[in-house]
Amino acid sequence: MKQEDAILLIRNAISNTKPQRWADLGSGSGTFTLALNAILPAGSQIIAVDQRTQNLPVEFIKADFEKDELPLTGLDGILMANSIHYIRDKERLIKKLEAYFVNQPTFLIVEYETTRVNPWVPYPISFHNLNNLFSDLGYHNIPRLGEIPSRFGGDMYAALIR
Repeated sequence: MKQEDAILLIRNAISNTKPQRWADLGSGSGTFTLALNAILPAGSQIIAVDQRTQNLPVEFIKADFEKDELPLTGLDGILMANSIHYIRDKERLIKKLEAYFVNQPTFLIVEYETTRVNPWVPYPISFHNLNNLFSDLGYHNIPRLGEIPSRFGGDMYAALIR
């Protein structure tokens, strides 16, 4: 995916003009890390987390965001782009991540619009299922920000959860 496409998909997630502190969990090579960096207000900070060492122009932590305790505090938001589909127990992970926020938790999720399991998406979560998951956890503001075709077939969606 091109960075411009990633920016288009998530650009409506940020409305606050104050500097913010975000984590990108499962950053990979940084397509969405850089897209988030492009739309955050000046002075914002992003901490990228991935199991493999990445060379990104933001702070980086090599860790497994599901299993490891992370040195994250005071977050305004967490981005998970194509990473929550690797997590079997999504509810447990969300409850763990809530402790990293300074105020109201804000999750920006980018995922494939599918329920079909495959080797690259072992625990898929469609927007409908994502909405149900977060609603069951007490979140009621779950807009779908947009969608774009995936080069692997089907669509990818972005959702903002508060």
